[in-house]
Amino acid sequence: MHDFLLGRRRLLQTAGASLLLPSLAPAVLASAKERPQLTDGVQSGDLLGDRAIIWSRTDRPARMLVEWDTRSQFGNPRKQVSALTDARSDFTARVELTGLPADQAIFYRVTFEDAHSGVASEPWFGHLRSAPSQARDIRFVWSGDTVGQGFGINPDIGGMRIYDAMRRRLPDFFIHSGDTIYADSPVPAQISVEDGRIWRNLTTEAKSHVAQTLDDYRGNYRYNLLDDNLRRFNAEVPQIWQWDDHEIVNNWSPSKVLDERYQVKDINTLVSRGRQAWLEYAPMRSQRADSGARIYRKLSYGPLLDVFVLDMRSYRGPNDDNLGARKAFLGREQLDWLKHGLKDSRAQWKIVAADMPIGLAVPDGEVSPGVARWEAIANAEPGAAQGRELEIAELLGFLRQHQVRNHVWLTADVHYCAAHHYDPNHASFQDFEPFWEFVAGPLNAGSFGPNALDATFGPQLVFQKAPPAQNTSPFAGYQFFGEVNIEAQSGELSVTLRDLDGVAVFEQKLAPT
Repeated sequence: MHDFLLGRRRLLQTAGASLLLPSLAPAVLASAKERPQLTDGVQSGDLLGDRAIIWSRTDRPARMLVEWDTRSQFGNPRKQVSALTDARSDFTARVELTGLPADQAIFYRVTFEDAHSGVASEPWFGHLRSAPSQARDIRFVWSGDTVGQGFGINPDIGGMRIYDAMRRRLPDFFIHSGDTIYADSPVPAQISVEDGRIWRNLTTEAKSHVAQTLDDYRGNYRYNLLDDNLRRFNAEVPQIWQWDDHEIVNNWSPSKVLDERYQVKDINTLVSRGRQAWLEYAPMRSQRADSGARIYRKLSYGPLLDVFVLDMRSYRGPNDDNLGARKAFLGREQLDWLKHGLKDSRAQWKIVAADMPIGLAVPDGEVSPGVARWEAIANAEPGAAQGRELEIAELLGFLRQHQVRNHVWLTADVHYCAAHHYDPNHASFQDFEPFWEFVAGPLNAGSFGPNALDATFGPQLVFQKAPPAQNTSPFAGYQFFGEVNIEAQSGELSVTLRDLDGVAVFEQKLAPT
């Protein structure tokens, strides 16, 4: 990172942080009770060209007003207003800022105007850096798994501190690789953990039981947003969300059988409710009804980077033994979109944001005694591609045929960090060129692993850091995020895996080919 650029970004970060303090500018024309409240802070996301999404939530029917400027004094603000929000969307609102100048600091302030009285809320401030149109140094972070295994917001350690560690890295954006909530994981007041320690949690009614109703799912997002670190991070770092299983229930697929905690026994009902809540709270642009509220998407970030955000949950077939003929995982439409999107990309680096790893065996119980059921792509059979692996084989063979290089896969899901190099010389399926996959997480959840590698695509374990026992608490220190830096001058991409405090535990540099 060039010194002048880093200094500039630090200046912007400091200015933005100061703007998060409550503003005294508006005249006090109404009591606090009469004014709409911004209940959950602000978020920005899905930067694309001259556009960015701004998200917030209020406590009553209202319209969200977003003012933005390239200077923190707001001397010449431009304004955009949301549609009316009400209880049908849990009072969440978003607007898409348009006409943003490229590669600029964008300061924004959000207020809500009461739908009936017109009385305005106090403002909440945030900032972002718009997408570049020319090559420049890029830094972003990624990870997954927030508030899992009952480990919620612990006031004794300052809440979800890893979000502050990521914020202090001054990233251009953040990819949340799934499990944005744990709808199936209640948060008790305290948990006994390793070494006899007690983990204490902030608790709410919504997190006292598994989510089944729409409001239960919404309450999981509201719980996470009680954390000061997360709200500060959201106001300063644009985000790219994807989802995985815990937004609904652990390891869900069409074959999911719900346990005794659930009065609702139809998985499709829970998926519909959980998906609606996710779309309400994600800082992504609204999807047309005829698109099925599609989650997979491509986001271009200047000439050096395209990000392909996958949805490995919505189109999969049932979790089963994952053997034999082709079985859906990405699904035909998404697979074709990814193949041709990567082929047509002119960006130097193509990041594939996957919510699950390719070559790690992720078990999901048994289909029958002695016959394993599999949750991800791999099936622990090291021979020829079978089942879901056939989609990946088709993709990799296509990329080799069309000489698509410089694609790097980033993922989470397994609750430890790792670096895998996929090498056809060590693979059963060999019709592909070598590539890298990096695993990060969890953000704030129990730590697990490591998982076994399936040799079908030849993954070589270059690094891993996993806890000595399963489901260790965040006290143990096995919480991780990943950081990617792309240097404009050399084109080099480096990946660093960092721990709860932002300390590097591994780094890999990649030269473009």
